[in-house]
Parts: sequence; C-alpha cells; structure tokens
Amino acid sequence: MRNSLSVISLGLLIISCGTQKKSHTAVVKPTLPQVSLVKPEVPLHKPRIRHEGGVEFFKENIGDITKNDNTASYGSIVSANPAGYKVVKTFFPAVGQNFRQRYIILHYTALDDDKSVNVLTQQSVSSHYLVNDLGDNEIYQLVDENKRAYHAGISAWRKDKMLNDTSIGIEIVNAGYKTDAGGMKVFPEYSEAQVKKVAALVKDLANRYMIPPTNVLGHSDIAPTRKQDPGPKFPWKKLYTDYQVGMWYDESVKDNFYMTAVLEDYTLQMTVPSFLFKIQTALRDFGYDINPNGLYDDATKKTIETFQYHFRPENYSGMMDAETWAILQALNLKYPNK
Repeated sequence: MRNSLSVISLGLLIISCGTQKKSHTAVVKPTLPQVSLVKPEVPLHKPRIRHEGGVEFFKENIGDITKNDNTASYGSIVSANPAGYKVVKTFFPAVGQNFRQRYIILHYTALDDDKSVNVLTQQSVSSHYLVNDLGDNEIYQLVDENKRAYHAGISAWRKDKMLNDTSIGIEIVNAGYKTDAGGMKVFPEYSEAQVKKVAALVKDLANRYMIPPTNVLGHSDIAPTRKQDPGPKFPWKKLYTDYQVGMWYDESVKDNFYMTAVLEDYTLQMTVPSFLFKIQTALRDFGYDINPNGLYDDATKKTIETFQYHFRPENYSGMMDAETWAILQALNLKYPNK
C-alpha cells in the first residue's frame, strides 16, 4: 500500500513540473513595423539634364534673383560612382544650393599673346578665360568654371576674402603700364575687338550666375595696394552703358554731390585727419579693403588711385579731388554695402 502511494505521488510531481515548464517557455511574437516599398513621387516639373560628349550638364537656373537668391545648378555635373550601386538623378537638383561663382575679376596679362598662353597654362597662375589680341572671334577657356583658378591671390571685397574661391577670372592680353620720366604710370589702350569679347563674355557669365553689378571688378579693386590691372584704359563705363554690366554712377546724383564738394580745398583737406578718416570710411563702405586711420599713407593713396582707375580714369593721381569725392558718394548711395 505504501509503495502504491509513493508511485502516485511521483507521477503527480512529474505532471506538475511539466505543466510549469510549458508556461515559462511560451513566446509572444512581436508585431513588426510595415516597410513601405513605394518610392517618393517625382516632381511634376523635373529640370532637364543634357548629355553632351559623355558629360552631363544642367542648364536651367532655378533661383529667384528678386530675392537675392542665386540658388541654381547651372553647369557640368560631377557624380559619385560607388562600387555595386547606381547614383540616379531622379530628384536632381535640390533647391538648397548656390553657385561657387559669385564674382567676375578682370585682369591684364602684361605679356604678349604667346607668353600669356604659356604662363597661364604651364605655370602656377591661371584664369578661367583668356582674351587674346589677335582680332579674331576666339576666347580661350583655360579652367573649368566649376573649378578654382589661381588669379586673384590675396584679395578682399566687402565681406569676402580670398576671392579665388568664389570668382571667375578673365585675363586680357595687354602690355601693362610703364613709368614715364615724371614717375607717372602710363597704360596702353585695349583694342575694340578685345573690349567686345570681354563685354560679351562678362555679360554671359553675369547672367548665368546672377552675379550682381557690385561683384564685377578689376584685380586692382580687390588688391589695391599691390595690383593695377586692368588699369584706367579699360572702359568700365562702356560695359555699363552698352552692355548693362558692372557698376557706374548716376551723373545727376554725382553733380549734386559735386556742387557741395567743389567748395572744399582738397590740398588742405588731405592733411586733416578727420577728413581723411571720412574718405577712408567711404572707400571701405563701398567695398575696398582699407582700415580708416586718418593718415594719408601709402595704402590710402593706392586705394584712391585704384578707385580712380575704375571710376575716374581721367585723373588717377591718388589724391582726392572734388570730382572723385562726388563720384564716391554717388556710388555709395546707389550701391549700399548691405
């Protein structure tokens, strides 16, 4: 009888343990998130990508110049080529981008045609374009517009510095200045054919990259203490009046400033620190890299001279006179440095 009860008890213990084991190993399967395989919709207006010679180009500007927004993607397209994957341009281009090209800088080579080509292609100085003096209809491209050329060097304009990063450089074949017996710089003329080439090229670049008039400059404008090019013989006014490119003052506004300015004795005023400080401040406000200090020092003389190259080529003495002062004030009014 005792043996029978032991067997029954053992059996009940085994059943009980088995039941408990099953309750501990029960697994509840989690609910997995649903993965959507539907791709985003392609925009209704998808800009066209063109294919030329095995290279892709995008030639449609999508910026809004009225909002001072040059967001666009004009130019050749360079894309990654990751192993085992395909890069597609289904949603190209994104609006959140802008151009590297924000300035156009004009230079002269101070060399003849052959030497200009050799130096700008074989040495550590370069430009995007070279305008020859051969009277033909050719403009030489030397550097891709999307790449940096080495033409500006140490440079500044308004809030920007080191303008190689943000500019397109145009070199013009021209002999550069010589110094006469009196120490005055004498500059050679540009040919009419060169001027037409430069004007057409600058207009095309300014339109495509929506470059404002204040950013079409000479090398001397962005480096006034060390450069003179393109010099006073370059016809900035003609570019403005005939091609609507670059900056120029309004004659009537300049005349109003001149009526007040002509009353001053500038030979005397150029020795007055407060007047010099005002001139230096006006030059800095316009865009030149000058630190106002109230002194008629070498940097001030060269900056005034550079300003005169661009806007008062009849007199580039480096001394402020009534006409130069009136022009500077008229330009600051027309092109405020925001």
